[in-house]
Amino acid sequence: MIDLLDLRKRPEAYQKACDDKRITFDVNEFLALDARRSELRARAESMRSELNSKSKAVPKLEGEEQARVRAELKELSVGVKSAGKELGEIEEEWNTRQLLLPGIPTSDTPVGKDDSENVELYTWGEIPTYDFPLKDHIDLGSELDIIDIERAVKIAGARNYYLKGDGARLHHAVMNCAMDFLSERSYRLVDPPHIVNYEAMTGTGYFPGGEEMAYHLDERDDQSYLIGTSEVPVAALHGNELLTLEELPKRYSGYSPCYRREAGSYGKDTRGLYRVHQFYKVEQVVVCEADPEVSAAMHQELLGNAESFMQLLGLPYRVVVVCTGDLGQGQIYKNDIETWMPSRESYSETHSCSTLHDFQARRLKLRYKNAKGKNQYCHTLNNTLAASPRILIPLLEMNQQKDGSIRIPEPLQKYMGGQTEIKN
Repeated sequence: MIDLLDLRKRPEAYQKACDDKRITFDVNEFLALDARRSELRARAESMRSELNSKSKAVPKLEGEEQARVRAELKELSVGVKSAGKELGEIEEEWNTRQLLLPGIPTSDTPVGKDDSENVELYTWGEIPTYDFPLKDHIDLGSELDIIDIERAVKIAGARNYYLKGDGARLHHAVMNCAMDFLSERSYRLVDPPHIVNYEAMTGTGYFPGGEEMAYHLDERDDQSYLIGTSEVPVAALHGNELLTLEELPKRYSGYSPCYRREAGSYGKDTRGLYRVHQFYKVEQVVVCEADPEVSAAMHQELLGNAESFMQLLGLPYRVVVVCTGDLGQGQIYKNDIETWMPSRESYSETHSCSTLHDFQARRLKLRYKNAKGKNQYCHTLNNTLAASPRILIPLLEMNQQKDGSIRIPEPLQKYMGGQTEIKN
């Protein structure tokens, strides 16, 4: 949700944000609705005030004058009821439509239509060469009996998988390593609810508009949804609360399974573990004061954490700045980390670092008392630290050896009982 006072001051900036983010929305049309709402509210309040004033005067009147005022009261009552009904209808549309307004991208966000126009900032690590034919993670996983796609598809459909034996152990090693990594940096670990209500999804900006991507429970739990990221319950943790400046920033490490329907991705990334319905993430979430410089510093911290973790695992990557057409509705600036995946012969997204300023906080009613003692909406940010099984793709493929075994990166070995290889 955006600041409506700011929208009224500079509507052209918000219309440009809509256009650049490829969001179909007519700002002037909304402002006309906004003006009509204000006009109706003023008229309804004026009529109610007059109704109350005349009602109080009736007992003091007599005869024809009292009869005349009672007739006016009857007419006023009908008018108040009618105005209230019209106002209620307009306010419902007003509330619904303002949830579609986007945050304004920062000036250093490139304008572009989709992810093909994201801009590379820099790379880290060298892409290794091999003196033997490389296998992809599915062939490796099948030969080592650590990944089973065929049996998963039989019982759960496409985009599902089994991790078995050392495959499952490697997955848990990455997740445990990621949680410890953030704990050492004073991020508080949170194991949140995996089922949330519609309000939490709306509060974090995933609804309205993202319902097709979410798994919706049945009519017995009609307002309940499986999370697609722990960002939702962790960012909503302090919803409807008033924090103090002294307790900010709040740094959280959310660990959870994630569920996404992947609607609209038919035929895309169908082989392997890249795009699946169920996965696990260690997610960084920050709540900080509403200062753009503080937000920018926190963004760099979140991005730096993810980069340090990838460097720890020895995985080459690049950092891109995401263009407007690839930004979410509430995001004002985003960097993706794309990790080299040999089987895809490209860098592919493994992390998204997002700054949202007060977009989520306004929806969540997440505030703090600033240095002047006034209530102010917080800023929120988030970034992946590790998402599995996607991270297993470069881990398996980059560490394969000529004999078909997989070398386990040294930082993960202690989480696998000292094991150094996965082999038959």
